[in-house]
Amino acid sequence: MSRIGKLPILIPESVKVQMDNNKIKIEGSKGKLEYNVPSNIKVNIENNYVKLSLIEENKLYEPIFGTTRALLNNMFTGVSKGYQKALVIVGQGYRAKMDGEKLVLQMGFANPIEYMPAEGIKITVPDPQKIIITGIDKELVGNIAATIKAYKPPDHYKGQGIIYEGEYVRKKPGKKAAGSGAYGSTKS
Repeated sequence: MSRIGKLPILIPESVKVQMDNNKIKIEGSKGKLEYNVPSNIKVNIENNYVKLSLIEENKLYEPIFGTTRALLNNMFTGVSKGYQKALVIVGQGYRAKMDGEKLVLQMGFANPIEYMPAEGIKITVPDPQKIIITGIDKELVGNIAATIKAYKPPDHYKGQGIIYEGEYVRKKPGKKAAGSGAYGSTKS
């Protein structure tokens, strides 16, 4: 059985949990999230803990057992603390700004890139070289950060593009001159 799935989840203070059939509703200071629990997993809410158990012991259900526990734990963290991803723009002339709710990126293309975030996601641009994405859904925050990064992934020769804060981009060496002549080395 999954070791992660067996671990109880501590319910943070000021977070409310409700079970309706196989749907769990979690409400905290940051917002509300819902999740449809798979039918082969039983959810027990006792004291200040949520405990999961398999209804039927089967090797096919073990991976989803641990995944369900991890998703529920992420939901509790999201509604109580929230999630944040920071992106850094590297490159001369590359910049970001907010136009109302839209994110506008100048990334060296002929036209600026405009991105409208999903509901429940807040994007801020504290300076033209930094983008901060916040929200309560960990998966959605990560997907939006990856989507924005995909507009201009980092170039491994110059190091320019959009990177995660703290990410290291390994630069490749460019072509090196073999010699001074047109056909390579002039050594005989």
